[in-house]
Amino acid sequence: MEDIMLAPILKWVGGKRQLLPTITPLLPKKITTYVEPFLGGGAVLFSLQPKKAVINDFNEDLMNVYKVVKENPEELLALLEEHDRNNSEEYYYKIRSLDRLDIYNTMSDVEKASRIIYLNKTCFNGLFRVNQAGQFNSPYGKYKNPNIINRPAILAMSKYFNSNNIKILNGDYKMALKNLRRGAFVYFDPPYVPISSSASFTGYTENGFDEKDQRLLKKQCDKLNDRGIKFLLSNSDHPLIREIYEDYEIITVKARRSINSKGNKRGEINEVLVRNYEEDKRK
Repeated sequence: MEDIMLAPILKWVGGKRQLLPTITPLLPKKITTYVEPFLGGGAVLFSLQPKKAVINDFNEDLMNVYKVVKENPEELLALLEEHDRNNSEEYYYKIRSLDRLDIYNTMSDVEKASRIIYLNKTCFNGLFRVNQAGQFNSPYGKYKNPNIINRPAILAMSKYFNSNNIKILNGDYKMALKNLRRGAFVYFDPPYVPISSSASFTGYTENGFDEKDQRLLKKQCDKLNDRGIKFLLSNSDHPLIREIYEDYEIITVKARRSINSKGNKRGEINEVLVRNYEEDKRK
């Protein structure tokens, strides 16, 4: 399906770019509609480049970026150039503070999208994190030459969105699962079960994703399975995940944790891929 050079334009915790060589061979050879309810940085989507897709994420700021990339790429790039010219620690905190002010509600979608991309490229370790009030709270990263503008990637993504049938949603992941037919394929990359008491990361949105949510997601997977719809799911290698998905194929994979506030906590860890279909040899 791939025909133009595409790559994520945002650094996202749990991004799947490093796992593409493992995930890609596991995908069905024939997919009529690709569905990704927890899109994040979209590495799998942009690698596969399906002609028809439904993409969603609960993070409003994230999905606004994709909508703006599709509809107003040049205006977005102009604002990113302005951020690039003004980039400094003082400027960063000024831009970061906007979602704490009344003026934020009057900002355009393009202004909000450029703000998120700028903060993502310049914040510490590319860690998109919000507090309980939904306010961006990652500190400044102090990078020498952050790639704030990335014009080729934004234009390529805009071209992809506009040249194909890509439905962009923002809300509960179950919205993306409505009215799917056989031949559709769903890739789930939900917030992971934390593998230790100190590993919990629920900062993408002000709402977490707890054990109850994980079990509800499993029920959605069962519904897809009953309808003959194929799915692949990523999660941490945790006893809870192995327990609730024991009736499906569970594949253990090695993943590199690249974002952690402590350098000695970064490195290879086990993750799992869960699927409900037999191996489909891709040409």
